[in-house]
Amino acid sequence: MKKGLILEGGAMRGMFTCGVLDVLMENNIVFDGMVGISAGVVFGCNYKSKQIGRALRYIKKYSKDPRFCSFRSLIKTGDIYGADFCYHQIPDVLDPFDRETFKNDPMEFYVGATDLSNGECVFHLCTDAGETDVQWMRASASMPAVSKPVHVDGYTLLDGGISDSIPYEFMESKGYDRNVAVLTQPADFVKNKTKAGLIYNISLRKYPDIAKMMSTRHGMYNSQTQTIKDKEAAGEIFVIRPPESLGIKRTEKDPAELERVYRMGRKEAEKRLEDLKKYLEKN
Repeated sequence: MKKGLILEGGAMRGMFTCGVLDVLMENNIVFDGMVGISAGVVFGCNYKSKQIGRALRYIKKYSKDPRFCSFRSLIKTGDIYGADFCYHQIPDVLDPFDRETFKNDPMEFYVGATDLSNGECVFHLCTDAGETDVQWMRASASMPAVSKPVHVDGYTLLDGGISDSIPYEFMESKGYDRNVAVLTQPADFVKNKTKAGLIYNISLRKYPDIAKMMSTRHGMYNSQTQTIKDKEAAGEIFVIRPPESLGIKRTEKDPAELERVYRMGRKEAEKRLEDLKKYLEKN
């Protein structure tokens, strides 16, 4: 039996995921492997480095800093989330990321990002949280229209959620057969077709096939969530999700709102904790 953890993205909806992960760490829940998409990656890496509370701490502290997330950053650098500040200044200086613990922890940690050459989701195994791993994490969380493509390992990449929002099939393909998914939308959520088609057509004009994928992404997402519901009903996956819409903006800056959604994640994880333990322990 291989236990896997699957983390959906969702920008600042990921504060729900942070609350869930902190409860799991506090209760010594461990997995053999993890895969993250977008916010699931940049918050989930703290699970492998075992830094309880770190994500909430730095997000609340720097959420209003224009170097962290702002239209000024978008205009100046091409990234609404400042690449240098988010991926170097914070983890290297301001709130250090524990790379040594990350490196020594045995859990496999996969990052998914969308290959702009063919629209496929490609996965990278992070081993040491060094510069290459960091670039893959950044790529996975680089939202289309408000981020520059990331070039790493010969790929040109953007947000993994474009091509594979909830990568349960990837984990199954790697032999993980006891999987837990942390989602950031409630069970009754249905994604509608984007209203930003023109924006994507302009911002992704060099990649017209990717722009087209953005216009049909809702179908892929809804199909994935339905399959997960079916698997959940059959006992083939354990899901922790919000009981209702989180009601938070993708680029939320209010520390109180960020804390509220984090607390929702904690509450839901605590409520499901005993059932989760039974699921992971059953033969």
